[in-house]
Amino acid sequence: MSLTIKPGTRLFSAVDATELIAVKAPADPIELTIGGHPAVLSADERSEGTPAYGHDGVVAMGKRYVDAADTIELLATKAGASVPALGGELLVLKEAKPLPASD
Repeated sequence: MSLTIKPGTRLFSAVDATELIAVKAPADPIELTIGGHPAVLSADERSEGTPAYGHDGVVAMGKRYVDAADTIELLATKAGASVPALGGELLVLKEAKPLPASD
């Protein structure tokens, strides 16, 4: 299922408590999954289930997740066990930028 999202769009895992908000998103429709299942736009669309093998892990609240090409950035607003993926590629934890040295 292709989604067109924009910054500020809330995204929910279909199978657990994971919730994210788009910080950066491409203009074109994307294939976004959370826990190996298509992302949903409302918590009411959740169903019973578990994350797919390989798409399970820890999503920590307050952390940002990005793809290798830096086309999407998602902020976790509720922790869960469903890792987001773009086109089947798992998103990774965004590295913090080092602060400048104060000499």
